[in-house]
Amino acid sequence: MALNQSIKAREGDFIETVEGLIFDVKGLVHPPDRVIAYLRYLESPEGDRVRGSKRYMKVYSLSDRDAILRRNYPHYVYYDDVFGEWLEGALKSLITVHYQPVKKALSLVKRRDLSAIEAQAVRFIQELRDYAGIHSSSIGVSGSILVGLYDSSSDIDVVVYGRRESVAAYSGLKALLGERRNGFSPYGLDDLKKLYDFRFTDTRIPFNEFCKVELRKAFQGKFLGRDFFVRFVPDWDEVYERYGDRVYRSVGYARVKALVEDDSEALFTPCIYRVSEVKLLEGECDTRMLREIVSFRGRFCDHARRGEYVIAQGKVEKVIEKTGCEYYRMILGAKPSDFMIVKDTLQ
Repeated sequence: MALNQSIKAREGDFIETVEGLIFDVKGLVHPPDRVIAYLRYLESPEGDRVRGSKRYMKVYSLSDRDAILRRNYPHYVYYDDVFGEWLEGALKSLITVHYQPVKKALSLVKRRDLSAIEAQAVRFIQELRDYAGIHSSSIGVSGSILVGLYDSSSDIDVVVYGRRESVAAYSGLKALLGERRNGFSPYGLDDLKKLYDFRFTDTRIPFNEFCKVELRKAFQGKFLGRDFFVRFVPDWDEVYERYGDRVYRSVGYARVKALVEDDSEALFTPCIYRVSEVKLLEGECDTRMLREIVSFRGRFCDHARRGEYVIAQGKVEKVIEKTGCEYYRMILGAKPSDFMIVKDTLQ
């Protein structure tokens, strides 16, 4: 049975539809009748994930997700008039389950029959919560554990909600990783090579550039020998944009150099880098109007810092405010050719 129309989903949540398709929710701004979300699991006899009596296949790349839906479930691909592009998403009338990270974490804490990975996820959350001083209502478990489709090699995916809580959690993670305390340890070179190989099909940058930014990120690493990734999301009362407040239109694809002026939104998903001194290297873009580099993918969070110069490549969009104000932003993460690397000086 489908859920009612009042469902309010956000980054970190998952949804399941009447066909048994499982999607991960993207972003914080959604149409009134639909949730923007991308296919993650589908029932398949060849799948290597098992839940109850059913087998599921995990879909990794964005292109594969899109191809499966267009071929078999085209009603989950739609053109969005506000965002000005084809997106994946489910009508609320077709959603049967809304998976929420905080509720999942609270339910795991109460259970006594946890699997090994569930027990590790609970311990991770408790260690970080207690060390950083954040409330139980601000931290949850996402990913394969959230939907009960993990395997022995799955990561621990955690979400922290709220700006104050996120900053506290990130500071706590830095300390725990730096001191290798309470089961936490940072990635070594071998770990980064595995991560690089996994991500290369989606983001193709040289390994040395990859290591430069990934080594300083404290939201990923190992906990009790298992990979973890923490996502930081503004809480609902910190989301000021409503669907339709702005209209977005594609104006091309470009590579630019720019100075990061403001990184106050860099930790969050979606992450935003406000830039200046923009110089066009390739493609189409009025650099005088480009104000932001944005990504809805966690891999671009905390990627560059204020005062650093970056080279970035991605889709350029015009943002049109209700007031009539217009500016450009660059979106990273939709194509394998999208990237952002950090440079010391603008040349």
